[in-house]
Amino acid sequence: MAKINQTIPEFTTDAFYNGDFTTISSEDVKGKWSIFLFYPADFTFVCPTELEDMANHYEELQKLGVEVYAVSTDTHFVHKAWHDASEAIGKIKFPMLGDPTGKITRGFDVMIEEAGQALRGTFLADPDGVIKVAEIHDLGIGRSAKDMLRKVKAAQYVANNDGEVCPAAWEEGQKTLTPSLDLVGKI
Repeated sequence: MAKINQTIPEFTTDAFYNGDFTTISSEDVKGKWSIFLFYPADFTFVCPTELEDMANHYEELQKLGVEVYAVSTDTHFVHKAWHDASEAIGKIKFPMLGDPTGKITRGFDVMIEEAGQALRGTFLADPDGVIKVAEIHDLGIGRSAKDMLRKVKAAQYVANNDGEVCPAAWEEGQKTLTPSLDLVGKI
């Protein structure tokens, strides 16, 4: 089960990426920040809006050293067909992981067993594969790539600035906090 400050589950799977099929494993994702973007199914309704939103922010995420992995219980073949058929999905340049057995989805604890599909789970892992952000939405509630980008920047700031923390709604360049006895009761 995927939890904060635990390592991502081990996996090896087929993916559609850069117009080709490839194999991606949990070991391959280590060494850089990673977003795992779970969604219920290809050829659906809210999913393409979320994936297109993430595709629109992908270049900025790449500049921050972040790779995005879209994951559903569809196969890599279905991912290719959707990529070819949908203008929104055609914008995706990040890997689309196939998870037809549900092993990855269950490993991150976002499987809806009776449907064989994933909840809208978003996980940010650091370069060691340790989960730093975990967010799960019900099926009808779409996510915001812009807010995820903000969380990436906050997680990277905290990782690079020992002892500092980012307050609510923190944006890059804003003041952070350094927890201490002097702050108790002052905020």
